[in-house]
Amino acid sequence: MLDYETLRLIWWVLLGALLIGFAVMDGFDLGAVILLPFVGRTDAERRIVVNTVGPFWEGNQVWLILGGGAIFAAWPTLYAVAFSGFYLAMFLVLAALILRPVGFTFRSKVDDPRWRSIWDWVLFVSGLVPALIFGVALGNALRGVPFRFDDAMRMTYEGGLLGLLNPFALLCGLVSCAMLIMHGGAYLALKADQPVADRAAAAARTAALVLVVLFAVGGLCIAFLISGYKITSDLDHGGPSNPLFKIVATGAGLWLSNYKLYPLTLIAPALVFLGAILTMFLLHAQKNGMAFVVSGLAVAGVVATAGLSVFPFLLPSSLDPNVSLTVWDSSSSRLTLLIMLIVTIVLLPIVLAYTSFVYSVLRGRVTVAYVEKNNSSVY
Repeated sequence: MLDYETLRLIWWVLLGALLIGFAVMDGFDLGAVILLPFVGRTDAERRIVVNTVGPFWEGNQVWLILGGGAIFAAWPTLYAVAFSGFYLAMFLVLAALILRPVGFTFRSKVDDPRWRSIWDWVLFVSGLVPALIFGVALGNALRGVPFRFDDAMRMTYEGGLLGLLNPFALLCGLVSCAMLIMHGGAYLALKADQPVADRAAAAARTAALVLVVLFAVGGLCIAFLISGYKITSDLDHGGPSNPLFKIVATGAGLWLSNYKLYPLTLIAPALVFLGAILTMFLLHAQKNGMAFVVSGLAVAGVVATAGLSVFPFLLPSSLDPNVSLTVWDSSSSRLTLLIMLIVTIVLLPIVLAYTSFVYSVLRGRVTVAYVEKNNSSVY
């Protein structure tokens, strides 16, 4: 039977896998709609872009729901603090995500260029806002979030929306945008008809170069400017969940400690650089299928780099580092984690199998002839 410490570690890995799944699967359709007004210069070309992601975006968004559900069930304290502290930011994300189905539904209802142009820009916003806000949220998590607990575990948050928009967090937001534009552009290069595919490939190559530069700048900030966190007291990895009973030190460069202790973790940041650079070369060589796979690996590397850097922390506190939430002291009970793991082992393969089936059935490029022939049944 799995012990408490092992279950906590398994669920940390599963949470990371779900967040990577969301970034990779939902990331390309967010990136595609960000590019929509720029790679599609006629209504037919923009309809191509919309129809490349139209059949998939709802299924891709399941990964976001799974990630949020996993946080709620496996890490309830993290859920309470993050969703309370980032309430306004989360509201903006949800509002943007609500605009996406509205845009897909209403864009083609009226055959008027101005009407369709408005909805194209609505779809652009529905992709850009989540891409930016998720990166900003991650940047703030790396810096530390202004919350504290009292002796009765009542949480106080002392930040605001404007406080989240600090330079480092905005840098992380730009990393997120560049990452998803690269991934979305690679997807359109694979799925869209010409000339949309060529324009998307060019945009993806530029975004990949920007990602490499910004990711390197972010790494330098982590190394020299941003304070990391380190547990300096004993902490029972299998003990009761209570974040109040530990001592945490802070200092520049501490977020790099795991890479020194576990050199294999360097694979994650290496994936970002190699994946982005290979994406540029593969798109230039018109190896679009391989470019899309490699861009997905780069996206996974960005998310994994953040998770591995802060482990075992889940959400550091900038007000009182000692109450920072970690893998070992903010999880649900052992029984809850065990039951959830059993359910996940049963259901996750079904989700993966169905997703693979859908992508297999809907493989191939979306062409101008297709959207014109199926005018009444596509977006």
